[in-house]
Parts: sequence; structure tokens; C-alpha cells
Amino acid sequence: MSKAGLVAAMTRAEAEAPFLRRMIKRFPDTADLLAAGALDRALAVVIEDAPTGVALRRARGRLALAVAIGDLAGLLSLEQVTGHLSAFADFALDTAIRAAIIDYVPGAEPRGFVALALGKQGGNELNYSSDLDPILLFDPETLPRRAQDDPGEAAVRIGRKMTDLLQARDGEGYVFRIDLRLRPSPEITPIALPVDAAISYYESQALAWERAAFIRARSAAGDVALGQAFLTTVQPFIWRRGLDFGAVQEILSISDRIRDHYAQGQEFGPGYDLKRGRGGIRECEFFAQIHQLIHGGRDPNLRHAATVPALMALADAGWIKGEDAKQMAEAYRLFRTVEHRLQMVDDQQTHDLPNAPAALDGVARLHGLSNGKALLGLLQQPVTEVGAIYDSLGGTATDAMPSQQDRLESALRQQGFGKGDAAQFAMRIQDWRGGKVRAIRTPAAHAALEAMLPALVSGLAEALAPGEAVSRFDRLIERLPSAVNLFRLIEARPALLKALTLILCHAPTLAEALSRRAELLDGLIDATALESLGPVEDLVGLMQIDGDLESQLDRVRQIVGELRFALGTQILLGASDPLSVAAGYARLAEAAVQVVSDATITSFEASHGTVPGCELVILALGRLGGGELTHASDLDLIYLFTGDFQAESDGAKPLGAVLYFNRLAQRVSAGLSVPTASGALYEVDTRLRPSGADGPLCVSLEGFARYQNEDAWTWEHMALARARVIFGSAAGRTAARSVIDHALAQPRKAAKVRADAAEMRADIATHKPPRSELDVKLTPGGLVDLEFALHTQQLISARGFAPALADAMVAIGLDPDIRAAHALLTRFLVTMRLVAPDLEAPVDATRSLVARACGAKDWESLLADLAAARQRIAQLWTATKKG
Repeated sequence: MSKAGLVAAMTRAEAEAPFLRRMIKRFPDTADLLAAGALDRALAVVIEDAPTGVALRRARGRLALAVAIGDLAGLLSLEQVTGHLSAFADFALDTAIRAAIIDYVPGAEPRGFVALALGKQGGNELNYSSDLDPILLFDPETLPRRAQDDPGEAAVRIGRKMTDLLQARDGEGYVFRIDLRLRPSPEITPIALPVDAAISYYESQALAWERAAFIRARSAAGDVALGQAFLTTVQPFIWRRGLDFGAVQEILSISDRIRDHYAQGQEFGPGYDLKRGRGGIRECEFFAQIHQLIHGGRDPNLRHAATVPALMALADAGWIKGEDAKQMAEAYRLFRTVEHRLQMVDDQQTHDLPNAPAALDGVARLHGLSNGKALLGLLQQPVTEVGAIYDSLGGTATDAMPSQQDRLESALRQQGFGKGDAAQFAMRIQDWRGGKVRAIRTPAAHAALEAMLPALVSGLAEALAPGEAVSRFDRLIERLPSAVNLFRLIEARPALLKALTLILCHAPTLAEALSRRAELLDGLIDATALESLGPVEDLVGLMQIDGDLESQLDRVRQIVGELRFALGTQILLGASDPLSVAAGYARLAEAAVQVVSDATITSFEASHGTVPGCELVILALGRLGGGELTHASDLDLIYLFTGDFQAESDGAKPLGAVLYFNRLAQRVSAGLSVPTASGALYEVDTRLRPSGADGPLCVSLEGFARYQNEDAWTWEHMALARARVIFGSAAGRTAARSVIDHALAQPRKAAKVRADAAEMRADIATHKPPRSELDVKLTPGGLVDLEFALHTQQLISARGFAPALADAMVAIGLDPDIRAAHALLTRFLVTMRLVAPDLEAPVDATRSLVARACGAKDWESLLADLAAARQRIAQLWTATKKG
């Protein structure tokens, strides 16, 4: 009977399966054994005396023929079929590893390198035409290698040689296709990993799906003892005693994403995907694995690698219904058997029922049925039963947002997202859930993600540009080491979402800062974050701590980062006038200069002592001198020292006063500008010092006075008109202010001042043109023109000097329209530096925000107001130049 069955099976194979027909012709001795009824002898793996790859390819061809005919004849159960295939895969992997090691180091003992079988090979359930999905590990201490290679290089060479031996194709075909992407972070890691590094990953970072994959992990080839020791070590990672519903939800969401991704194979009928389709093989496997993940940590009897034994064990333990287990097991065996029929036709790893009627009929006849309709009839009820049982798990019942792509998109559209934005956002959410972002790969991060998703979706849906907000949020979390704290903060404080949404939609500068320090959002919890900053003295007190210089610098950077972030957010929320924010930026910078200078001086004096009768004094010029900074303004500083420049310090390492204060000034600049663990502070610009970049960094007050009175250019006195002393003792400040006032009070020839100013402004226009039409600083009629007009009038009249431009304009008697123009342009500049650092026109939604911050009805009205303001300033500058 077995002989007749084998002959009939061969007849069907020759008629319906081109691959099997070729194998019958290629291996007539195996075909003769089958025709004679000697199935056991045909199944025996014979390795010919040939090169390893060739011998394995021939052995695989013979075995494929024997297994297929035995299967078609009904003489081999599914477990026997997959057992033979899996055993040969182990043998082939082991043979290839040994050959690769010996080829790399002739005569070496093949040890220190192991292939872990995962998936169906790990469960001894290998498909008829399947890839192998091993994870390759090595022990750097025992792996054979050449003297010049490190262990990692040696392991990669061995892994590549092994892979080539198995999947290279020639006239004999191939042995196995190898897929090494199940290793941790395959996009960045080598194909073979050190055992210790793998242990560290699986114990601390691995994803839920990796836990599920390791249910079926087995040390299959190479140094099997090494692999077994590794699996023993990571057992607590696989089997946790606690009920891990977070992992369950992740596995369910994977299933939903598979359903969505392979939507064309979900509907039962021709083209149905037996593996990934709704109610198919994958759902049988996931159903078992989910229950194993939940209960296997406490019950070792549930830890079966193969699907059917796992289902039976779960039923025996009472965790699933016996009838469900029976239906799942029977369906699984049927699906896998038909899947093998599909793969026997052309030796392809396919799982889809053919769409073409003739091809479907051929598969049916190969299985022993009359036609494709009969095959569909055989499969339909089991598919329906498996789908219903699997759906009973309640895949998305505990999800705040749906897991399935179509349902998720629908939910997003209901929240207010447009069709395109909803589709893109749904894809990003699925990527987050799938672990594609490093910051969301831990169970805690997954749980926090799901918990805060409803609030996030609701918040982003209200954004004027939700698509851009989603993209920036995605970029934000991509740069975080962990997103747990950010997600929990959003969940706990939904009100913060408004601020976060505005930041993501409108302020790339703040979004960038947030991507580096997600805790910046914490600072917005306190309502005081939306209030004006206090005086400089209060900010100094907030920044100062007891500790070494590095600790103090970190503290300053922390406080400046938080408060600068909060000030920018005030503009976005409309909580503060940009002019008030600009003043806050300046007070914050002034406090930072004071604290950094004090701390640097204390550290410097520990080595070099003090210079009797001398001290450091710092002048602020430019926007800091005028008390109005933007979010990213440089600090224009001049360093001076009082006292005798010929004096010497009294420390253990004495220095002359000039060298002493120049080194000290360098350290202060470094403290203000060199990044530390908490980030960067400010860019420091010292080119306004006497003699510019060619002069010493720090000069004596006496030398500074002499330079200003005898050698300074007109433009330097114009810059000095905004000078403000921001560091030094009361006496030092008074002395420096006296020098400034004396220099500015010098009598001047009006014609020369006007000519010098016009020449300098023309030079700026040539070498530093405006970046765009919206560059209200450098465009004709912009803030630079206003500054030149004001300073020209100040120097000619020798009056009206005040560091703050608003005060100076009043003191010099400029028209109120000019003062209003200055206020408008400053508001615009401060806001634009935050939302469009390149000063290009922002997106429509951001234009509305900028207009509101500047007190305009809309963007078009704002542009008209800006044009009128620039026209007034241009007229003032023209009149000033002409006199």
C-alpha cells in the first residue's frame, strides 16, 4: 500500500509540481527508492564526496524529493515532515560553520561560534521551502582566529563564509536562504555578535516581539554548548514570572499590523495568504505564544517551542479552552500542509493561494483534491474558526487608540486630521509601536506611549499645521535616549500639549532644544514659567550653587536653557510681548555673565592669586548692551581691568597683570561659550574691543580710555553709545562708565560723523547684505539704519546717550512714529528668530502667530505695517546723512 501511495504521489508531483519533476529527473536513484516503497532509505541524508556547498545542495535536493513524496503519499505526518526538514537545516548549518572555521583557520577546532535557530527551525517546524533565521553568536575567548584579526572580524568572516556556502546558487540549486535580520538592531550591528553583548541586550533592551521569537529559540549548530549556556542565561528575559500584558498588547499590535500590511491577502478566497491572513498560520502561532508569554514564567510545562504541543499544554493547564486548542491545532496542521503544497510547486517561499484558477486547481490536485473549489472548501471553515478564536483575545480592546491601520486612520480623521495627515500619522504611530524608534523599544516606553496617545492625538489635531507637528514630534522622540518621561509628562499634564504643539508647529529652535533636553518641558508645569523674569539679582541667586567650576557652569547652562525655553514659549502662547521677552533674554544673559565670571575668577585665583588693586570689568555692547536680545543672540563683550597694568598677582603661580587678565578673560569666554554636559550657553563676540581681533582680549581701563579718546574710529564710538557695564565692583563700574561718558562727550565735526556713518553703513550693505526681504535688521529702513541714524545724532549733539535704544530715542527727541517703528521691527525680529531662524517667510499657520505677536490683524497687515515702519526709518536715515 505504501508503495502504491508513493507511486501515485510521484505521478501527481510530476504532473503538478515543476520543481519535484526536476528533482525526480536529477536524482533517479532516490526516485527509484521511492518507487520501490523504500521511503526510509530515501529519507536518509547522504553526503557525497564533493565540496561542502555542492554536497549539501545535492543532499538537500534528495531530501526535498523524499519528504515531498512521503508527505503527498500521506505516509509522513506534518511533525515528521517538518522534523526531517529542521534536522537537515541543523546539519547543514553545522556543516557550513565547521567548513567556514576550518577554511579560515586550517586545522582549527570548530568552537566559539554558534547559530541559534529561531522561528520555525527553532521549533522543529521548518517549512518545505523556508529561509533560515539564525542569530549568530561568538565567544571572543575561544573563537579560532588569525593573529592579525580581532575576534569580531574573525566572527564576521566565518559568518559570511557560512552564509555563502548555504545560499550560493549554481546548477545544483542552493541549500537554504539565510536571513540574519532577527539579530538585535540589524541595521547597525555586525552579522555575528559577542555572547556577552547579546546577553546585555536581551536582558535590558529587547522588544516584546523578540521575547516571543525566543520562545522557539534553540542552539542548533556550531558550538551548541555555547548556545545552550546563552539561552539559559537569558531565560528570565523570555519567561517572566509577572503577567506581562504590555508584551501581550505588543504581540497583538504586531498581528494587527500584519493584517493591515498584507491587506490584499486577508479576504479568504483565491490569493488568500495562508501565513499572514486573518485566521491563518500566524494567528495560530501568536495565539499560543501570547498565552505562553503570560503564563509560561510560572509554569515551565507551557514552554514548548512547537505550536501544536504548546496549544495542547495550554489546554491541559486550563488556560485556553480545550475545544479552541483542538480547532487551532487541526487548522494549523492543515494550513501548514497546504502551505507545503504551494512551496513544492516551484521551491518558492510562498504562502498565497494562487489567484489564477488553473494554478489553484493544480495545487488542489497536488493535494489530492479535484479542483481549486474543493481546496477552498476544505480551508474555509478552519480559517473562519481560527480568526474568531484569535479575535476573542480582544486585540485592541485595551488600546486607547486602535491598533489596526484602517481603524487607526478612521479614528484620526474623527479627531479632525485630514485624510493625508491621518494616513501619515497612522503610519508613524505604527512605526513607534513597532519599535523602529530607539526611545520606544522598552516595555515601559510602549506602555507610556499607549497611555498618552489619546491626549497627543487630541492635542496635535488642534494644531494649525498638524502634519508638520507630527513630523517634528517624530524627530523629537527619534533623538531621545528614552521617551518614557516625556510620554508620562504629556499624559499627566494634558495642558502642556498646547505649548508642545505650538513648539512643534512653529518653533524649530525650541523643538531642537527639546530634542536634546526633553525635561525642558517640565519647566512649563509651573505657572511662573509664563511670567516675566525677575531682576538680574534674583536670576544670579537662582544660578549660583556651592561646588567646583564645572558644576557651576552646568548649573548656569541648566537654568539658562530652561528659562530661555520658557521665554520663547511665552511668545508662542501669546503670554508676553516680544519686547518683554527680549528684555528677559538680556537679563538672563547678564546674570549668566556675572555668575560665570565670579566662578571663573574664584577658580583662577586658586592658582594665580589676585592682582592687588586690580579687577576685571566687563562691558556689554550691541543688543546685550541695549538690554534686548533675541533667542539666539551673540553676546558682544569687552573685557577691561582696572589698576596698574605693571602689577603682578600674589598666588602660587604669579602672573603679570596683562597676562593675568587676558588669561582670565579667555576662561570667562570659554565658560560662556564652550558646551558642557548640559549644553551650550552663548556665542561670545569680542571683536568690538580696541584694535578688534588683532588687539589683546583684555586691556587696562587706562589703555581703553586712551584708545577711545585718541585712536577710536567713529563707528567704534557709535558702538560705545550702547555700552553698559555688566560686571565689576561698584568702583570698577563707576570708573568704566566715566571713561565711556568722557569718550562719547568729545566734540565732533558733524560733517565727518555723517560721512563716516554713511561710509560704514554702505560697507555693511556690501559685505553683509540682508538674508531676505524679512531681514528687518539689515534691509533698507531696518534696525541697523535706525541705529546709525540715532548714534549719528547722538555723537553730533553729544547728548541723549542711553544704552537702551528706546530710552535713547526719547532722550534725543526722535519722533514717536520712529519709536513705534523700532518697537514693531524689534517684536518682529525677536519672534522671527524663534520661529524662522533663516528669516524666510514661514508657513501660513506660523504667519498668523507672528502677526499676533506683533499686534497685527493678519500677515498681510503685518507686512504693510513693516513696510511703513521701514519707510519712516529710511527717511530718518536719509535726512540724518544729509544733515
